[in-house]
Amino acid sequence: MSNSNRTKLLLDIGIFLAFLITMDPHFSGLAIHEWLSIALAGTIVVHLLLNWEWIVNVTKRLFVKATNGARVNYVLNWLLFIDGILIMLSGIMISEAVLPTLGISLPVDFAWRRLHDMSANLSLFIMGLHLAMHWNWIVTTFKRVFLGGGKKQVAVAANPEAQS
Repeated sequence: MSNSNRTKLLLDIGIFLAFLITMDPHFSGLAIHEWLSIALAGTIVVHLLLNWEWIVNVTKRLFVKATNGARVNYVLNWLLFIDGILIMLSGIMISEAVLPTLGISLPVDFAWRRLHDMSANLSLFIMGLHLAMHWNWIVTTFKRVFLGGGKKQVAVAANPEAQS
């Protein structure tokens, strides 16, 4: 198990948990909802940077050699990214905790509230598809990180001389 995959898995688990918490502001309270959402945006940037090589490689071969699954995943990721931007932008525009703490006040506009609610609800659907597309990687990596499973460990256990 590479440290990169372990880092990606732990970061993805954190993103998913933060996503679940931020999806219901009544659960955490508005201030935590807003501040955690800002932290979530930062961790998503880290997620994108950790997966940048994949993004570049699939982009290069999208119309040439990419599999249909990779193309669907690519489009799905872009939809999730665009939806995330809409959620964050509209969330900032309706902020009742973060912006006032920073001394910024914006006029109340219910169009931003509707956009925020619609894009947040859409993100549930897109995130579900995103998880489904990556489910095998999630389960395999989770087993390797937390349960010690995986082919590499089995091969090493079968050949004790190979351990260093």
